[in-house]
Amino acid sequence: MLAKRLPTILPPLSLQEALETTKIHSVAGKLPENATLISKRPYRSPHHTISDVALVGGGGNPQPGEISLAHNGVLFLDELPEFKRTVLEVMRQPMEERKVTISSAKVALDFPASFMLIASMNPCPCGFFNHPEKECTCGPGVVQKYLNKISGPLLDRIDLHVEVTPVAFSELSSTQQFEKSESIRERVIKAREIQSERYKNSEGVYANAQMSSKQLKEICSISAVGQNLLKTAMEKLNLSARAYDRILKVSRTIADLAASDDIKPEHLAEAIQYRSLDREGWGG
Repeated sequence: MLAKRLPTILPPLSLQEALETTKIHSVAGKLPENATLISKRPYRSPHHTISDVALVGGGGNPQPGEISLAHNGVLFLDELPEFKRTVLEVMRQPMEERKVTISSAKVALDFPASFMLIASMNPCPCGFFNHPEKECTCGPGVVQKYLNKISGPLLDRIDLHVEVTPVAFSELSSTQQFEKSESIRERVIKAREIQSERYKNSEGVYANAQMSSKQLKEICSISAVGQNLLKTAMEKLNLSARAYDRILKVSRTIADLAASDDIKPEHLAEAIQYRSLDREGWGG
C-alpha cells in the first residue's frame, strides 16, 4: 500500500522526462491507445517469477525490460527474497549507472533505467520476527538464512531500510485525519526545485542521488560534530564506502526537505538510522 502511494508524492514529470518515458514505452509497444505523451510517472510491479531478460531487457529482438519501463518512475519488487538470485544481481549495475546495456552478436543498445527501486519483504519466513506480540516460530539460523537471500552489495545500493511495525486496530479504525499526499508532494516539489537550481550547470544531473563523487565533496560538507557522528557510525556498523556516499546524499535530501542550507547533525543521524539492515545481528 505504501509503495502504491509513493508515485502520488513524487513531483510531476518534466517535458524532457515525459518524452524519454514515452519513447521507451513506444519502443516496447506498451504505449496506451490514443496516448501521445505519458504524463504520469510509471509504476511497475513485476511478479517474483520474472526472468532476467524480462526484468533487464534483451531478447532476439532487443526490448526494454521492466527496469527501463520504470524509467523516471517506481519499480516495486514485492517479497524481495522470493525473486531468483540471478534476477536481483543483474540489477546492481543499472542501479549504479542508471542505464542498462544490452549486447548481442548483432547489436549493442543502451536503454535508460533511472528508476526508484522500492522493495518489501517479511522479516522471516513465518513473518513474526521482531513482532511486538506474536512469537517467531522460525528455527535457529533460519532468519539469517532468509535475509542472506539478498546479497550485501544489493542491500548496499538501497538507501533507506525502514522496518514497518504492525498497526494497532485502534489506529486502523481511527477517524483522525493524517497528512495528505498533496501536502507531502508540495514539500517534495520544493526540495526538487532546490536541487534543480543546485545542479542547473551539471548536464544529466537534477537530483541529489545523481551527483558525482567530486560534487559530493563540494555539496555535502558537514561540521566537525557531523564528521564524528559519521565516523562512529562507519566503525560500529562496518559500512562500505558506497554506504558512506549514500548516507551523505540522503542527509543532503533530508536537509533540502527541511529547507536547510547546511547538513545538520540531526539530518545525518536520520540518514544513518535508515541503514538498519547493515547492522550485524539484525536477523538474530
